[in-house]
Amino acid sequence: MAGHSKWSKIKNSKGAADQARGKVFQKFSKDIYLAAKEGGPDPSSNPALRLKIEKAKAANMPNDNINRAIQKASSNGEGENYEEIYYEGYGPNGVAVLVEALTNNRNRSATNIRVAFNKNGGALGESGSVAYMFDSKGYIVIEREGLDVDEDTMLMSVLEAGGEELVTSDEVFEIYTNPSDWKEVRDALEAEGYTLEQAESTMFPQTMVDIDPENEAKFRMMLEKLEEDDDVQEVYHNANLDD
Repeated sequence: MAGHSKWSKIKNSKGAADQARGKVFQKFSKDIYLAAKEGGPDPSSNPALRLKIEKAKAANMPNDNINRAIQKASSNGEGENYEEIYYEGYGPNGVAVLVEALTNNRNRSATNIRVAFNKNGGALGESGSVAYMFDSKGYIVIEREGLDVDEDTMLMSVLEAGGEELVTSDEVFEIYTNPSDWKEVRDALEAEGYTLEQAESTMFPQTMVDIDPENEAKFRMMLEKLEEDDDVQEVYHNANLDD
């Protein structure tokens, strides 16, 4: 993990996400719904929900959309019920692909994801076929703009909060944690007064795979089709791509 930075890839994808605002809002709604369902509808006592709401507002999501997602989650069983599902498979050149979906219709999600794989030189695999190639980590981002804290001070805060690693760039501090500890680290850093740009459990590939130019075009199309799907929340892979 040393020296690894996920933030550059997140930053590079924001422009494309802004162009598909409706889909972005739909995915934010699902995130808010799930956070409220798991931790309750009150953002003041549910840090995960509070962070999702802040991210949605930063993307100019209307308050009405946010409130509907929270109300749906607290409607005592009424309305839609979403579940998290992971799909595993391979892209061209044997690239490992792990797809995280949040769906209220397993059949729809499985069909759409299978089509995205099959039409772009890939194939879905069995459960466990590629998951072992990825490590689960807690991932927290703190923007440095306006923050008068040097790297040594931040490292001390991270270690005292229970974090495992700090990666520093000109723009952000990236914090990596044990996958079971990220919520506690998040809460400790917030209690210390830091404003978090991002806090989540995510996946990192153990090794990377090169992909030839012809297959890279197919693979990029696969990623595009997967990321366009309303049910898909994240797509993880181990391909070496030039961002």
